[in-house]
Amino acid sequence: MTGLEKGKLEIKPAKSGAGGAKPFDLNDPELPKWIEERALASGGYPYDKQLKRKPYEKELVALQIELLKLQAHVQTNGLRIVVLFEGRDTAGKGGCVGAFMQHLNPRHARAVALSKPTVTEAGQWYFQRYVPHLPTNGDIVLFDRSWYNRAGVERVMGFCTDDQLADFLRDAPDFEELLVKDGIRFFKFFLTVGREMQLLRFHERRHDPLKRWKLTEIDLAAIAKWDEYTKAQHDLFRFTHTPIAPWTVIRANDQRRARLEAIRVVLSSFEYDGKDAEAVGRPDPEIVGSGPKFFYDD
Repeated sequence: MTGLEKGKLEIKPAKSGAGGAKPFDLNDPELPKWIEERALASGGYPYDKQLKRKPYEKELVALQIELLKLQAHVQTNGLRIVVLFEGRDTAGKGGCVGAFMQHLNPRHARAVALSKPTVTEAGQWYFQRYVPHLPTNGDIVLFDRSWYNRAGVERVMGFCTDDQLADFLRDAPDFEELLVKDGIRFFKFFLTVGREMQLLRFHERRHDPLKRWKLTEIDLAAIAKWDEYTKAQHDLFRFTHTPIAPWTVIRANDQRRARLEAIRVVLSSFEYDGKDAEAVGRPDPEIVGSGPKFFYDD
């Protein structure tokens, strides 16, 4: 029986919501009121309204113009940039990648979203299948999920052994240190969403025909594994947040703000010809940061 056929679940609201478990039926086209009412504020999100479309689009265009200036700087100076996006299912990783990529020159910028390993890849050194996708001089590469699958979905769904997980958590910082020491400018983003916001987005995927392709069996299994993913997330930060390759958390209940802030973090890290400091601005400390306040907030 598939997750869609099972349908009904008992969901315990996040700590911000009182009461015991509440029914949630993914197949019911009507979203429960308790989810709709709590979604934006879930997980301690600091804003009570989503950013409106017009100011978002205006700001996005300004930041995308700056990205083009950065790309020219990267090509001129032979730099290499890697930006990876991790986070819970529905956190908006693909949307952030799309906002980055929308107007960049695709000859020198690309997004990488790998499917599950082939039989050959499964028999290789774990990091091996990611290495060919790393950038050459002048290029930007964005990973929509990455080698951190091992510390997230593979761990929670039982696709790796405890020994494989332990090896990964030990080796990932060493692998990333090699990348940075070789000159790659490396950014690690983890997008977080509240429990109710995740349920809302799963519901949208189930009932919007344009989004249904995003809903996989793994997603369906993840609905009931919130606590397991939370533990995995905490261990990920504990073992792989390092001075040379730190994690930046973006609270992503509002996807528009999350996209803007991810771009802003990258742009803020470079000086380049014609940089418009006012357009770039500074990352919002309410939703962007590192350390316990952001790592262990849910």
